[in-house]
Amino acid sequence: MNFVRTDGNNRDFVENCRLLDADLDRRVGKIIAREPYKKYNLLDEIQEAIVVYDGQKAVGGGAIRRYDDENVELKRVFIHSEYQGQGLGSRLVSLLMEWAAELGYKRMILETGERLVESCAVYKKLGFRVIPNYGPYVQMTQSLCMAKEL
Repeated sequence: MNFVRTDGNNRDFVENCRLLDADLDRRVGKIIAREPYKKYNLLDEIQEAIVVYDGQKAVGGGAIRRYDDENVELKRVFIHSEYQGQGLGSRLVSLLMEWAAELGYKRMILETGERLVESCAVYKKLGFRVIPNYGPYVQMTQSLCMAKEL
C-alpha cells in the first residue's frame, strides 16, 4: 500500500469523499439528518490530504484542515469496505497526525458519531479522547468530538 500526500483537489481524494458520503448515507442516513453537516465537509479548504493506493487503485483517504493556530481538524477519513480491518485507517490517521505536527499544530480535533463504532475504535486506539463538541457541532447532539495532543 502507498500513502500519497496530495490536496483536496486530487480526483481520487474527491471520489473517496463521494464514497464516504454514500457509506454514511447508507449507515446512518435514516437515523441522522446529514444535510446540516455537508457545509462543514467541503473540500475547497483542504490543502493537505492523503490517498491510499493498492497499486494504481485508490482504496482510501483522509485529510487535515486548519481549525486555528494550534488545532488542526481531521476530515473525510474513509477506507473502502473491502480494505477495512487491515489497519489502513490507523496508519492513515497516524500519517495525518505526523503531517499536522510537521506543520506546527499542537492538537488534532475531529467530529464523528457514536454510531460509527469502527471509526471511534480507531480514534480511541490512537489516543484520541472525547471532548465537548466544538465550533459548528456544539448544537449537534448526534456529534461526538475528540482530540489528541500531537
